[in-house]
Amino acid sequence: MPHPRIRRSTHPLRRAGVWTAVPLLLATAAACGDGADSASSDGNLTFAASIEPDCLDPQMSGLDVTAVIVRGVFDSLVALTPDGKFHPWLAQRWTVSKDAKTYTFDLRPGVKFHDGTPLDAAAVKATLDHAVDPKTKSRYAASLLRSYAEAKAVDGDTVEVRLSEPDASFLQALSTAYLGVQSPKAIRENPAGLCMRPVGSGPFRFGAWTRNKNITLTANPGYSWGPPTAEHTGPARLPRLTIAFIPENAVRLGALTSGQADAIDDVPAMNVKTVEASGRLQLLRANLTGAVFAIFPNTTHGPLTDERVRLALMRSIDLDQLVKSIYFGQYTRAWSLLSPATVGYSRATERTWPYDPALTAKLLDQAGWTGRDSAGYRTKAGRRLTLRWPYLAKLMRDRRDVLAQGVQAQAKQSGIHIDLVSEDGGALAKDILTGSTMDLYSTGFVRAEPDILRYFFAAAWPPTKGGGNFFRLNDGELDGWLRAATATIDPAARAGYYAKIQDRILRRGLAIPTYVPVRLVGAAGHVKGLSFDANGYPMFYDARDTRKGGS
Repeated sequence: MPHPRIRRSTHPLRRAGVWTAVPLLLATAAACGDGADSASSDGNLTFAASIEPDCLDPQMSGLDVTAVIVRGVFDSLVALTPDGKFHPWLAQRWTVSKDAKTYTFDLRPGVKFHDGTPLDAAAVKATLDHAVDPKTKSRYAASLLRSYAEAKAVDGDTVEVRLSEPDASFLQALSTAYLGVQSPKAIRENPAGLCMRPVGSGPFRFGAWTRNKNITLTANPGYSWGPPTAEHTGPARLPRLTIAFIPENAVRLGALTSGQADAIDDVPAMNVKTVEASGRLQLLRANLTGAVFAIFPNTTHGPLTDERVRLALMRSIDLDQLVKSIYFGQYTRAWSLLSPATVGYSRATERTWPYDPALTAKLLDQAGWTGRDSAGYRTKAGRRLTLRWPYLAKLMRDRRDVLAQGVQAQAKQSGIHIDLVSEDGGALAKDILTGSTMDLYSTGFVRAEPDILRYFFAAAWPPTKGGGNFFRLNDGELDGWLRAATATIDPAARAGYYAKIQDRILRRGLAIPTYVPVRLVGAAGHVKGLSFDANGYPMFYDARDTRKGGS
């Protein structure tokens, strides 16, 4: 049976998981606790991440790092492998009604949450209801359940989930960490505390969270219900897993090379060859699925309401040169908002919008930006063509800050002034929620499903409703195709709709795809069994330290 293991760098997988549209609307208190300061040969593992989560409630947070951490804490109803096949997990079987709007899941017996509460139909209902409850203030999970109508317990071990419309992406949504099943007791008794103390049924229990330092997880000794995609059964092989937070690339890499960490996330592209050449280290790769890192223009306010200006900006950027120079050949430039590893990716988008400064000049002239000021920027009626691009520094990983500066410099050559503004979380959240104070926003998002495009462009899902339609675009034709693509399970029909959608996004300049990221994880040679799920998140259930006698 295929499963998502990766050994070194020779078996790349599709990867998912980047950023949520509104990762900032939060205020989280620090938790107390202790964690490992360094790697050791006691069978435990220290994994260094580049960013700290905002919250560990997967139905609330949409950050990539949240999914990395809670994937071991929460189990899902179904498991998805990179070949696109679904397998039983907490649900041992399921059926779908003829109208594709009712899913009935028979739950696995004997499963218990970390607080001793048994898994039953009420737990599944509580989790799904929690995700869509406005009080949860979900930043991503609610968008995965946009077709969710209700869930009801048929009996203790059988839950029936009803959708308002057919949704071909529903099972994939259920397979994600963001819809991991939570203890109904924890949801009922301490909903506000779920961010700081998650309670799932997974192979790892939450231990402690020391703010700005680490999170520790400990093995669940009674665990015996892992997915069939795993290489072993029973409890996790690691007694303890520590997730350390080291935002600085050089420091994080140094932690790996010095033995302070057993594995690290986000190996800098410039250091990949060094890791690969080391006799003590290994590099694990997982290709990104979902939406690549892209720049989204404001289509409803400011200069970029003019399609000609949006297209001019697209053609002013030499992404081939930028991506090659910044990422040392480890990442490729993107042509579509969907990554090439995503089902539904349209190869017809490739090489359709190359760097073309002459076309940029022509389009800006047509749009009336014919003047020039003393700095060489384009003007219209005495006003400079300025585009405001706010960002949160801690989310500009993968040298995205350098990429943004490169885009800024190249746009300047065509007379477009980009004002890059570093903001704190509160200010950027305000910008996103108002939608009228910024001209550009940049992000990517991981999902092993082309329906991620609906997250960004569905008219009904602006950030205020948990979606990523930052600028409240309302394109009737695009919206119709997005709905139609999830209303059918015919792969050919879905591919046809997504091809049209990707083409329209580019032709109208609704997004500027930049590069296709790859998850790059560096690990010591003694770490074995570290794998990735279909979304590209590291899986620690099978991981082990061979210095303790593991094989």
